[in-house]
Amino acid sequence: MFRAPLSSWQSNVTIKISDETAHWARRKAAEENTSVSRLVGGMVERQMRLSDDYWQAFERWRPSRPLPALGATSRMSRPEAHERR
Repeated sequence: MFRAPLSSWQSNVTIKISDETAHWARRKAAEENTSVSRLVGGMVERQMRLSDDYWQAFERWRPSRPLPALGATSRMSRPEAHERR
């Protein structure tokens, strides 16, 4: 299991979840020998890191200068576009 490193600064957060979800979280936490709080905290931190990694990769991929825009005159007409099929 992924364990988020403990920082010296932690916040308490209250969340609302369904009874079924709470039951699942308790069972999953027991399986992993951790608390529900640490389980959910790890899940949120993992999502945060995945999201950050995605956006960093996107920023590296995105060209540094805009691509030249094509004007409407250089686009295919409707009949030309349908002929391609």
